[in-house]
Amino acid sequence: MLSAFEVVAEPNRRRILDLLREGRRPVGELSDRLGLTQPTVSKHLRVLKEARLVDVEQDAQRRLYGLRPEPLVELDAWLAPYRALWSRRLDALERHLDTMADEPPESSRRNPASRRKR
Repeated sequence: MLSAFEVVAEPNRRRILDLLREGRRPVGELSDRLGLTQPTVSKHLRVLKEARLVDVEQDAQRRLYGLRPEPLVELDAWLAPYRALWSRRLDALERHLDTMADEPPESSRRNPASRRKR
């Protein structure tokens, strides 16, 4: 069985998960929305189902696929340190930009007389 990392590495599977985030959908609707053939979407759904990222519900004559977000917890846990790193870097950039805003423009620092003429 593939890991959640391997499964979501494929762009079309991520697109399917994005659509299923909005609610349950049949294969035909996913196929139409993605511009992929029904057999191709079914193949991706089978992989997603094996990874337990989607489940299937029978609704009369059609099968509705839905998102199971629990397996994504593993991905979220792996990404957590990177989110912290990005946050620290963005905070440092914000502090740097704030100090730049407090400084006078470079032209007035070079020529103090130009400030007096105004």
